[in-house]
Amino acid sequence: MTPERFNRLRATLDKRQPDLTVLTDYVHKGRNLSAIVRTADAVGIGDVHCVIGDKDYRSFRGTALGSHRYVKVHRYRQLQTPVDDLKAKGFQIVAAHLSEQAVDYHDVDFTKPTALLMGAEKDGISDQASELADIHITVPMVGMVESFNVSVAAGIILSEARHQRQLAGFYQQQRIEQAEYERLFFEWAHPKIRDFCRSHQFDYPPLREDGEIIDAADWYASKREILAKRQADKLAGEAM
Repeated sequence: MTPERFNRLRATLDKRQPDLTVLTDYVHKGRNLSAIVRTADAVGIGDVHCVIGDKDYRSFRGTALGSHRYVKVHRYRQLQTPVDDLKAKGFQIVAAHLSEQAVDYHDVDFTKPTALLMGAEKDGISDQASELADIHITVPMVGMVESFNVSVAAGIILSEARHQRQLAGFYQQQRIEQAEYERLFFEWAHPKIRDFCRSHQFDYPPLREDGEIIDAADWYASKREILAKRQADKLAGEAM
């Protein structure tokens, strides 16, 4: 690993915002979801929550490249589950929704734990989402079109969230727990070893200060021995 990559991964993790997320309510176009994920990564969000159907989710996964490696997408089939989970963790649900109660997005305190709720491309958020939201917000417009594209609107609102958190010093301190920090660093820095460990149910190996595996050759040799023993035990069991 080059020093540049090491420092880039560390710098990104140093600015992750565990109490800021996006929740989409049947945003079904893959390109819009992908754009939202990229914007989420850009403002330090590590987890995005999507309520989406099977067909649209498969299409979205087919476009999952680039920043998607660094943002975990949690998929749901109905909205109540993620909303309940997020509220139990103290998140306010802020929905982009033009209603009589809606306020300008600048007037929301995004330094609080916040889930930005974005609705479907054509119809916006559902009636259920409207009721579950704690706050409705709008992005003022002065042109002839009625609304922004959902990914554009998310970008505008998240930029305001980033601005408020920047002023509050949220990007100048590590905000994710150390164990999670170290896990994510390993998975980003060593994706092939991550997949190998997951496949064979191995713990991740310890890393040196420069991000490389401690005694990598010995670690690989020990794991090969374990796999060989597993295979031998399997064959012996089948022969009985």
